[in-house]
Amino acid sequence: MNGSTDAPQIIGILGGMGPAATADFYAKLVSLTPGRSDQEHLKAVIWSDPTVPDRTEALLGDGPDPTPWLLNGSRVLREAGATLIAIPCNTAHAFVPRIAGHVGLPIVHMIGEVAEHLTALRPAVRAAGLLATTGTVRAGLYQEWLDRAGVDLVLPDRSSQDSEVMAAIRAVKAGARDTTATAPLAHAAQRLVERGAQAIIAGCTEIPLGLPPEAVSVPLVDPAVVLARALVRRGFRRVP
Repeated sequence: MNGSTDAPQIIGILGGMGPAATADFYAKLVSLTPGRSDQEHLKAVIWSDPTVPDRTEALLGDGPDPTPWLLNGSRVLREAGATLIAIPCNTAHAFVPRIAGHVGLPIVHMIGEVAEHLTALRPAVRAAGLLATTGTVRAGLYQEWLDRAGVDLVLPDRSSQDSEVMAAIRAVKAGARDTTATAPLAHAAQRLVERGAQAIIAGCTEIPLGLPPEAVSVPLVDPAVVLARALVRRGFRRVP
């Protein structure tokens, strides 16, 4: 089709990983959209499928491959009218290369957006700490993108990863929004700061639900917020 239509983009949110993070992401998308009325907000389609197999277990070889579920969800979004896709789950981005060529829609890459965001921060960030699922860490998702951006990555040691970060993520998924999640995440973040991290990436969409920015002594980067802002920028572009 030549030219462009007058319709803005329709955001397809491939969610359910987990449900609370998906709801939180949509709330952030709405709050970051500069609309003064209902009609000035973006159209969005949300597919929240909590039956998607655990991404970390799949990456560690302990569970089924979630790719078929991600492909099905992308198909649902496309058929519902979405013109681009956002995935508010960090670990799921390990499977983006498997689905990107089959989706038929552009995928706004959350981790790539975070890397670009970090390079724009002032004062300059030369090292960032990562709080994320073990699957995200093992897959090297942030390592790859931050290497390209010239930002060093600081990771928790194995004990902190298991007993603090993953324990807190599981607590948030189970509904905790108190010190059960906040205390271990704050301790893990502080250790990364002591090792030179100038910013902390909340690299699992459950983490911001348990770790408020004021609990961290350096900037806390929320990838869901970064992704939402990227969608707002793209969302009002005309469809080619």
